[in-house]
Amino acid sequence: MKALVLERKGDLAIRDIDLPREVGPGHVKIAIHTVGVCGSDVHYYTHGAIGSFVVRDPMVLGHEAAGTVIEVGSQVKNLKIGDRVCMEPGVPDMQSRASKLGIYNVDPDVRFWATPPVHGVLTAEVVHPAAFTYKLPENVSFAEGAMIEPFAVGMQAATRGRITPGDVAVVIGCGPIGIMTAIAALAGGCSRAIIADLSAPKLAIAGQYAGVTPVNITEIALKDVVMDATGGWGADIVFEASGSPRAYEGIFDLMRPGGALVLVGLPIEPVTFDVPASIFKEARIETVFRYANNFDRALNLIASGKVDLKPLITDTYSFSESIAAFERAAKGLAEDVKLQIRLAD
Repeated sequence: MKALVLERKGDLAIRDIDLPREVGPGHVKIAIHTVGVCGSDVHYYTHGAIGSFVVRDPMVLGHEAAGTVIEVGSQVKNLKIGDRVCMEPGVPDMQSRASKLGIYNVDPDVRFWATPPVHGVLTAEVVHPAAFTYKLPENVSFAEGAMIEPFAVGMQAATRGRITPGDVAVVIGCGPIGIMTAIAALAGGCSRAIIADLSAPKLAIAGQYAGVTPVNITEIALKDVVMDATGGWGADIVFEASGSPRAYEGIFDLMRPGGALVLVGLPIEPVTFDVPASIFKEARIETVFRYANNFDRALNLIASGKVDLKPLITDTYSFSESIAAFERAAKGLAEDVKLQIRLAD
């Protein structure tokens, strides 16, 4: 099958490649319709690695996907041919201790699409476990279905934050995951989400959502906005979604005593933060790695109409234009939030 293949750092090709085609008893085969371009895909393209995950052999990119079931295994009961679906890209060892604890996202043996050496899904067809494949309701488009995966990260962040209804949240970073974290925090019960960034175009997009307060930190200090909004008390939860080491400077000054810091953004290099400042406020620190047990919840929120991610889709490319889509994504244009690639009509 033809696929978008990362040959090596900086080198993409649309070419034929051998991929698994056999449908096991508990698997389904899916004709891919839409795939989102994720920051991790772009990072593998531009840097050839993310931490210990290094591209050593050609790898198909893409893991945010939706499509149509075209074949089902003999033991599959929940899906049928013709079902429109989205897919959770990480498949753990269900017998692992992590899976038994309900934290299958940190199973050391999880196989995640487009994470070396596992191929992704920017190709015509994929085979996937039915247990990690979810039927799309009629009112959810393929494009929205391909947004479930990044939204599930925001859902994981909101879950880790242990939101109490009425909480005030701060989100540092207004990229796709930052915006989705703000949306998920509001859906989880936050009364407002203050989102901060340097990019005026992205902040304008985030500001379209009711309950989101955009803050351009080139114009005003984030702490001033937070303290004004909370009567000098501080935010209940601070979500760090930028991955920038500079975001940690004074981060505990944004938080109320006993508040929470949820680390969502992944810095390229190790960072340091003010441990005494965290202790003086007895801050609770949580971390996020992908998601667990949130994919269907993310889909349910979109299907209910309470969450609309369509404004975050900036542009859509055809499969033949995949390389151009990645070249654009690598530029990090201020007005771009989410680019998608469509493989079918």
